Amino acid sequence: MIRCSTLLLCVLLPLSLSAAERWDAPHAANPILPGYYADPSLVQYDGKYYIYATLDPWGGKTLGCWESPDFKQWTYRELNWPTKAACTSPTSGGSMVWAPSVVRGVDGKFHMYVSVGSEVWTGIADHPLGPWRDAHEGKPLIPGNYKPGYHMIDAEAFVDDDGAAYLYWGSGWDWKNGRCFAVKLKADMVTFDGESKDVTPGNYFEGPFMFKRDGRYYLSYSQGVTIRDTYQVHYATGESPLGPFTEAANSPMLVTDKARDIISPGHHALFNHDGHTYILYHRHSVPYVPEQAFRQTCVDEVKFTSDGLIAKVIPTHRGPPFVQGREPSGNLAEGAVATASSELDALHSAARVIDDNYATHWTAAAGSTNNWLQLDLGAAKKISRAEIRFEYAWKKYAFALETSSDGKNWSMLADHRTAGVSGSPQIVSATAECRYLRLSFQDTAGGEAPAVVEWAVY
Repeated sequence: MIRCSTLLLCVLLPLSLSAAERWDAPHAANPILPGYYADPSLVQYDGKYYIYATLDPWGGKTLGCWESPDFKQWTYRELNWPTKAACTSPTSGGSMVWAPSVVRGVDGKFHMYVSVGSEVWTGIADHPLGPWRDAHEGKPLIPGNYKPGYHMIDAEAFVDDDGAAYLYWGSGWDWKNGRCFAVKLKADMVTFDGESKDVTPGNYFEGPFMFKRDGRYYLSYSQGVTIRDTYQVHYATGESPLGPFTEAANSPMLVTDKARDIISPGHHALFNHDGHTYILYHRHSVPYVPEQAFRQTCVDEVKFTSDGLIAKVIPTHRGPPFVQGREPSGNLAEGAVATASSELDALHSAARVIDDNYATHWTAAAGSTNNWLQLDLGAAKKISRAEIRFEYAWKKYAFALETSSDGKNWSMLADHRTAGVSGSPQIVSATAECRYLRLSFQDTAGGEAPAVVEWAVY
């Protein structure tokens, strides 16, 4: 048995950074979602927030969707559409579903534009969570051969102050020669209102996003290679939603900071919140592994200079104030001691599940069996709920949750070893008095080692 507590974390910190600046600092609020999500799109509606994102690595059979009442506590929601099965055409190829953009049109409905392979599909719904339905007769809005030689992905919609809607998309192949195309949309948010235009600004590769402030149009976008340390966010400005756009003199606006373990920030959305502007973006998980796409969703503040330029964004692990403090008071796991049957390494120790940091997690040792994860609350306490956030919200985990007063005799609180369950957080609502709680994982043929991001007890 391996014993550890949050005190171990301080041993791992280099002298060059304070504990609060580290990616694995307890209570760090970036990333804001547990697990791996890229290319985020944000909708604010009826007092709630919705984030749509690519399931990493490299997309999935559907999208990731998260709902929150406060930008702190996020719940994973399954969408009925898009799916790889429903969005397939002769130009789809084998690539999965990725890079969503969701906006609310002047019709009050929600419109989604999503990439499937090298093409763009569009859907419509009355609510951010759906049910969604295809909005273009079961075929791609932008087929893969629309502009031969270029990658038809990363469509991003923008609704101007006058209600007019526009669509931006496009990339290149082999991480070079990216092009940005734009078109005005008719009232149905599907039909092109005129011919599309090439509005490519300097240093453009993919991931366009349109933002308007004080009458000026800001076209921001990604440049570089997302699976290396060269990915970054540039921006250009223009006087109309269709340009022309000129890259700003102080672009790029958000770049890699290796010294602080912030690698390849990109594919983003800008939004306003309580009088401030923020950027929602993905960057690599830590430790960074080149050529792999395990990206995580983060938020940081965007500031403007007196002449209307976007100041250099300072990416953080702590996050802005409105995403901090997500751990509700009364979490009995805070200050507990975590133990595990095995650990992958020191960076994936059991203590990581009680550090209130979604950048860290416990992973069992490779090839290990009969794995378990345990909390010692220090004394017998009354509990009514446990919240478990696994590494992948959409995958099924087969586990049992038991309680004990002495660490020897155990009572079953929840048993999901047969069918397994998916979702995040996994909530077990049951009243008990105990000192110990233990997650026991069912071994599955060819299954991955279990991994838990956070475990809270109330």
